[in-house]
Amino acid sequence: MRDSIWREQVVDWTGDLQDFSDTAALIDNLDLVIAVDTAVAHLAGTLNKPFWLLNRYNTCWRWLLDREDSLWYPSARVFRQDAGRQWAGVVVRVCAALSDDARGS
Repeated sequence: MRDSIWREQVVDWTGDLQDFSDTAALIDNLDLVIAVDTAVAHLAGTLNKPFWLLNRYNTCWRWLLDREDSLWYPSARVFRQDAGRQWAGVVVRVCAALSDDARGS
C-alpha cells in the first residue's frame, strides 16, 4: 500500500528521452539527480548539477575509494555499498541526507 502512494508522486520522463541531449535538458531542470547509472551521473557532473551516485561496493576506479566526493565533479556526492549486493545501508544514508537537505541542515 505504501509503495503505491509514492508511485503516484513519481514522474517517469524516460519515455520522452531519445538521446543524451534530451537527458541533459531534463537534468538541467532538476534540483538534484540521484543516479545508479554512471552515464547519467557523468552527464550531471559535466553540467555541474548536484548529483548523488548510489555506487556499488566494487566500484569503478573513477569513483575512487574511501571518499564521498569526486575529484572530477564538485557537484557529486557518492554513496557506496558497505559490502557487495547490500543496498539497504546506501538507501538509509540517502534517505537521511534527503531529510537533512529538506530541513536545511
